[in-house]
Amino acid sequence: MAQGQARQGLSYEYNLEDVAAPRGGAGRCLPTAVAVQAAGPRPAAHKPQALAKPKRVAGALLDTQSVVQKARGEERPRDHLEAAGHVCILKDASDLESSSEIAKLIEAESLEAALALHLYRGGRLLQGHGIPFGIIFGGTDLNEDVNHGEKKKVMGKVLEEARFAVAFTESMKEMAQTQWPHARGKICVQSQGIVTGPNSAFNWNTFLHQSGINQSADNLHIFLLVCGLRQVKDPLYLVDAFSEWHREEPNVYMVIVGPEVDPVFTREVGARVKRAAGVRLIREMPQGDLHAALKNCFAVVNSSVSEGMSAAILEAMDLEVPVLARNIPGNAAVVKHEVTGLLFSDPQEFVQLAKRLVSDPALEREIVANGRKYVRARHSWQAERCTYQNLIRTLEGSIQD
Repeated sequence: MAQGQARQGLSYEYNLEDVAAPRGGAGRCLPTAVAVQAAGPRPAAHKPQALAKPKRVAGALLDTQSVVQKARGEERPRDHLEAAGHVCILKDASDLESSSEIAKLIEAESLEAALALHLYRGGRLLQGHGIPFGIIFGGTDLNEDVNHGEKKKVMGKVLEEARFAVAFTESMKEMAQTQWPHARGKICVQSQGIVTGPNSAFNWNTFLHQSGINQSADNLHIFLLVCGLRQVKDPLYLVDAFSEWHREEPNVYMVIVGPEVDPVFTREVGARVKRAAGVRLIREMPQGDLHAALKNCFAVVNSSVSEGMSAAILEAMDLEVPVLARNIPGNAAVVKHEVTGLLFSDPQEFVQLAKRLVSDPALEREIVANGRKYVRARHSWQAERCTYQNLIRTLEGSIQD
């Protein structure tokens, strides 16, 4: 498929960053949750219908390092809760570094319940404040932090106090239960719900020009790697191999898209990319533009060392774009090799699979069709909304006890 040629059969439904969610009926007045989140553009809030009784206030603590993930996914629970009549306040964990700051926030906002993304970075801040809270596992808490003795101990204590914990996959649930058997009855599985909304005004040729790619879009194969610029996302993993491939075939490019999370590492990425032929770096984009770029590119790439569940992979599948992902547990949980995408174990294998995808339109069509079916069947936005609204009701029960 020529670059810039929109894939057909796509429906505009829900832009997870800057378009309001579809309206859901206003529900009973329930407590909300606090979220510790990373900095970055926030999506337009869903505005629930007026309720007959006052809304209770709650907050949400989101993982301060999950910037891109937050922008597309971690604010989504807020939309679900607001649709049920809650008032939801989002806070960045990095802005609330002490227990006293959390206590002041709870008092100032009259918070009644809380929801934290990331068991360690978000969850530890909620301990001992007397309000019920739940946890959403982030990925690095289970894949990395659990290997640090003190952090693991802290996370175990958080789970003792938490009323529930949400894992994106069965494998994440099993990992958590293995590490903290006492939390076995608290952990449920809810995959990320995905709905995409490309900006219809987005101009692919302008995007290419701004990326420093001055060739006809019809002759290009653009691979997009979407991630926050931090080491766990490993955006430099494929740079050398891809650059070598570009020298052989000048019509292939890899564009890294994402916000600065780690300033020092961001400078390293920028310096490496400047020296790499065929690789470009673009800072974060509004979500509608990002979805439009995904829709127009040839394939989406994930090279992370650790993932909970990559929203970019799922969004690509929903937009009928092929996915090439590093073969790690979080990616393998959603990408079945040669069925819903392609999994690679090293940069050389990535290039081999990418070349195969470029030269085999039948494989591309099969992967695209299977990926779209998978997302529609397993990553329902409506099911996710129902789960979070029901979980928050358990916190309401805690308040009344």
